Amino acid sequence: MPLNFPNTSRSYEPRKQCVSFWGYDSTMEISFEVEDEALHALCPTAERNESSLLGAFDLNRDRIEKAAVKVYGKRRQFYIRLSSKDF
Repeated sequence: MPLNFPNTSRSYEPRKQCVSFWGYDSTMEISFEVEDEALHALCPTAERNESSLLGAFDLNRDRIEKAAVKVYGKRRQFYIRLSSKDF
């Protein structure tokens, strides 16, 4: 079964400077984080606050999930942090 994203929840983590979300490979949960810098690169008008960065994530969810699938396909780890170079 390919990696999928049935859970649309996401959360901003100011301490880690990222937005977290989750994917599933069969029954295994995979934790993903997208760095603030990557979100700002995807949406340069985004301000550097929780509301704006979550909005940038939402606007780019398809692109972020595609990048997550690509990176997961290479690493197959339970935790993956996406940076600007992954897009």
